[in-house]
Amino acid sequence: MQITEIFHSLQGEGPDTGKPTVFVRTAGCNLRCAWCDTSYSFGEGTRMSVEEIVAKVRTYPVRNVCLTGGEPLLQKDAPELIRALSDAGYTTVIETGGSMDISPYLDIPRAVISLDVKCPSSAMEGRNRRENLPLLRATDTVKFVVADREDYEFARRMVAEAHFPCAVVFQPVWGRDASELAGWVLADGLDVRMMLQQHKHIWGDVPGR
Repeated sequence: MQITEIFHSLQGEGPDTGKPTVFVRTAGCNLRCAWCDTSYSFGEGTRMSVEEIVAKVRTYPVRNVCLTGGEPLLQKDAPELIRALSDAGYTTVIETGGSMDISPYLDIPRAVISLDVKCPSSAMEGRNRRENLPLLRATDTVKFVVADREDYEFARRMVAEAHFPCAVVFQPVWGRDASELAGWVLADGLDVRMMLQQHKHIWGDVPGR
């Protein structure tokens, strides 16, 4: 697998916010979101075997892993890595941009999908793989990164139409006014979680955190 970085931090997004976690960030992405905050992962990275990655993960004192990117599902060895981590007793959250098939991961114990549905401001809305949406389980998460009112209306319609069985997160684009999104969610009485990127509020927008 091509790896950008492996590091130990607090989960900063989604329902697991605050959990000490080992992050395995793969290299490469098939999307180019307008507001991407991890473009440094677009390079080739460093080649590591599944065994080397698991060995590195074992050096940290936690049982939670986050496989992220870039787009981790581009890596052909990703299912093998998730199975190896599961066999070793780790729970792994797989953060995917939503354009790749999630079905190979659904039967792996302790594998959790965090699916990003791209809103219009990303300029990647047309790359959403809608076939993934009915596959989501109660243990998974679906996330909408919201930049403006158009994004919010798009996300609100998707939530109403899809009836997601899992946690739904609305997250403001980093640097935008979070209070505006919070006000929209409250005014409409949406059954979603409006969440910030905690790690950036603690350490700033820097790699390896």
